[in-house]
Amino acid sequence: MTYPSAGLVAILRGVTPAEAVDIAAAVFEAGFDAVEVPYNSPDPLESIRRIRAAGPSDRRVGAGTVLTPDDVRRAADAGASLIVSPNTRADVVAETVRLGLESYPGAATPTEAFVALDAGARAVKLFPGSTIGVSGMRAWASVLPPGTGLVPVGGVDAGNLAEWARAGAAGAGIGTALYRPGDTPDTVAHRAATLTALWPGPR
Repeated sequence: MTYPSAGLVAILRGVTPAEAVDIAAAVFEAGFDAVEVPYNSPDPLESIRRIRAAGPSDRRVGAGTVLTPDDVRRAADAGASLIVSPNTRADVVAETVRLGLESYPGAATPTEAFVALDAGARAVKLFPGSTIGVSGMRAWASVLPPGTGLVPVGGVDAGNLAEWARAGAAGAGIGTALYRPGDTPDTVAHRAATLTALWPGPR
């Protein structure tokens, strides 16, 4: 399975179904490639359904904080096309791959990254990115199979996004630097535009 570049992923933790479509539209219009609704948000599967139904069809919608194979199946049924986890579980990766979805398992060490790849992932979420750092990502890239997508999440913001891009990140997940519960679509749109201006596009 070959994934598209992960690009910029908006992590909408805490978003509600009532606001999900407008918030997602704001980040998509600014140039984000995907949105992720974490499971520890209010009624996350309904938010995913609404965002997916609203489009656009060329943008990806995912579920985050996915911890079990059953979580994967429920997200797939809701229309998610990417599955993002804070940890590495081989059975979660395997179920994601079996359903033809993009798998972004979280890894904090190269050992976890290799477990994820052995289970079928083609990309790894570096989490927390602020702990691993750009130099850590470069070290990982020197030992992981060529073509492995490395996607930092956690601590990525306008102050360091360009540095991650220059170091070869395949994308980045951006949470509180982009969206916090209660933010208006206009506020999110402004932050999203600032971030996309720092990202070089598909890698």
